[in-house]
Amino acid sequence: MKNKIRFRLLLYFSGSLLVFSLIIGLVFFALFSRHNLNVHKVELVDRATNIAEALAGFWVESPDQMQGHRMGGQGAGYGAYLRFLDDIAMTDVWIVDRNLDQITRGHGQASLAYNDLPAGAEDVIIASMDGKTTFSENFGAFIGTPSITVAAPITFLNGEVAGVVLLHERIESIRGETENGLLILLLSMGTAVVISFFIARALAERFTKPLDKMKTAALRISGGDYSVKTDVAQDDEIGELASALDDMAEKLNTASKESSKLEKLRRDFVANISHELRTPVTVIRGSLEALCDGVVSESSMVEDYHRQMLSESIYLERLVSDLLDLARLQNPDFTMDMSEVNLKDIVQDAVYSIRSVAEKKSIVVRLSYVDQSFIVFGDYGRLRQILLIILDNAIKFSPVGEVVEVELTKTPDKITLSVRDQGPGIAADDLPYIFERFYKQRSETNKNGTGLGLAIAKQIADKHSAVLKAINRSDRGCEFILSISNRINDVNQR
Repeated sequence: MKNKIRFRLLLYFSGSLLVFSLIIGLVFFALFSRHNLNVHKVELVDRATNIAEALAGFWVESPDQMQGHRMGGQGAGYGAYLRFLDDIAMTDVWIVDRNLDQITRGHGQASLAYNDLPAGAEDVIIASMDGKTTFSENFGAFIGTPSITVAAPITFLNGEVAGVVLLHERIESIRGETENGLLILLLSMGTAVVISFFIARALAERFTKPLDKMKTAALRISGGDYSVKTDVAQDDEIGELASALDDMAEKLNTASKESSKLEKLRRDFVANISHELRTPVTVIRGSLEALCDGVVSESSMVEDYHRQMLSESIYLERLVSDLLDLARLQNPDFTMDMSEVNLKDIVQDAVYSIRSVAEKKSIVVRLSYVDQSFIVFGDYGRLRQILLIILDNAIKFSPVGEVVEVELTKTPDKITLSVRDQGPGIAADDLPYIFERFYKQRSETNKNGTGLGLAIAKQIADKHSAVLKAINRSDRGCEFILSISNRINDVNQR
């Protein structure tokens, strides 16, 4: 069933309100019934007391009317007065004399003898004769319907009790008022339940709407669409869940892009290494086949073939060595032999080592620096390797007889090493990719390059938290710039 949470929320809200309404209704009915009964008792007492006071005054002003009471209320004046009291009291009025031998009833009803009263009724009358106002429900069977009876003493000013007034209120009329109140309550509860149903439905939809959005987003994520957003912004637990889902999607998207990038790099690497290996292997195989088949027999040509195979073998050795070196540098667990070194000594060492290569093209490597101390925290051998790679490239692409400039400068924060050549520079489109594996310019001057040198240099620079970049000079040639921090503590923390 769809929308199970929405249905359950609607059921919980409506059910809770219904149960609450029933409990409130039962409590209200019990309290209202008791309150209504007490109100009628109070009103009955007030009416009985007022009638008793009126009778006491009437008897004091007309003592002869008490005789009418003893005659069963048959006196003309007394009978009319009793009818008047019945009309005012709006209920049955009984009057008991102090001798307890006769009970006069209104509405023209015949008088009763005291002995005709039901069992337990005498106690109420006797208590009233003592000046107390009392209640009783024992007259119901005698009257013919359940009722409440209040007995109030008729007291003269001197405190003498002349009789008792009995007023009877049918419980039926009291229950009628209670039932009317209950009916109003039920109608109100029904209206409240109906209204609350629609309110609960709206609240349930509002509560589940962000859940539906998150469900849709989760399904799209499971389908591979990691760019999806839930578009839920709430400052509560649901909002936190939506934010976590968005963060997860963003991380999955980043991981997916990174995975695609790594997969592309892997494919490119396999393709590049296959391409780089194919040429020397083909040359070596062709040369060996020619020698084995006797196609080449002259000693001079055999020597040329041997030299060619040696050259290709050296290239393969360099390629494998560079690949192993690059793999080690890219390993996160690879550690450098770090110590405080003077970069000037490293530069002088590298320039001296590359001198023989430069002399073959009559190229002068010119070193300049303004200070003797260029202390950095690094691996002497690896920093020397960076400089040798850059110098080898600079000499390779510079024309014969030119100058390669090497300059060391420093600021309070860093030391900068610049290598400037007089070559043709790097194409603007290729400049961002020169530090990637197997990037190399296809030219006669670079036919023996593996395309891994600058990638290795970049990895070494990264291990030193240094910045290595290349720019084309405005006049001529290319410039490689290595910037490394000279704050030993900063490098140590990295």
